[in-house]
Amino acid sequence: MIYKKLLEGYSLHYKTILITGCSTGIGLQTALYLKQKGFQVFPTARKEKDVEMLKELGFDAFVLDVTKKKTIEKTLKQILEITKGRLDVVFNNAGFGQPGVVEDLSTKVLKEQFETNVFGLHEVTIQVLSIMKKQRYGKIIQHSSVLGLISLKFRGAYNASKYAIEGLTDTLRLELDNTNIQITLLNTGPVTSDFRKNAIIKTQENIDIENSRFKEVYYKNIQAEKSEVPFNLPSIAVAKKVEKIILSQRIKPRYYITKATYILGFAKRILSTSKLDKILKRI
Repeated sequence: MIYKKLLEGYSLHYKTILITGCSTGIGLQTALYLKQKGFQVFPTARKEKDVEMLKELGFDAFVLDVTKKKTIEKTLKQILEITKGRLDVVFNNAGFGQPGVVEDLSTKVLKEQFETNVFGLHEVTIQVLSIMKKQRYGKIIQHSSVLGLISLKFRGAYNASKYAIEGLTDTLRLELDNTNIQITLLNTGPVTSDFRKNAIIKTQENIDIENSRFKEVYYKNIQAEKSEVPFNLPSIAVAKKVEKIILSQRIKPRYYITKATYILGFAKRILSTSKLDKILKRI
């Protein structure tokens, strides 16, 4: 009972949360769920029409494009004005997946993948850190993936971006050791969202399918993206994990979401690279 009261008192300390990428899916569902739970949620999106939608749902919502430094600065300033200088938690959720065989990825397309998934996430992180260092506490949640643990074919750009997030976050966790700022990774597997639909669009926009030696595979994969995915979970599974992180006194370095992540994460730890490759080639 005493521990429960202490934990409840501690959790009250972490009430304000900024979430990036809230136009649909995981970001939107997490914002709605945490708002219902009594948190002061500041959801953001790249497009004004999505921000208006969030405002209609009762949020203090803002335009924030992670690839544009000034929109990050402006939004953080607006949030701090509302909270009187306080920002407890940040969920770096914004991102997208660029499918494609590595040999079919132009450097330009690879840079675009990193601009959002890595450089944008990093810019939000370092700006938020300046706030959290002043207030001497905070939590940062980085949205990685099972593909930050293992690699799958036709996902080279996305795999690389998530591996980069893992490396940056692992390093930052070590560097924040003497502070009261905690950072963690979400390794999600298949979760219901617009991610796969948007991935199909990116394939068709940026990959020269007709002139690829993997032409038939691309068309097969496009059809497969529209079908049911094994171990898929609804977006609320991520929202509940974010809530758990907020309420935890000491958070873990990583949180796995979906059975696929647990299985493949375990396989990565115990199998040799060649044995793991045999499994991954079949997926």
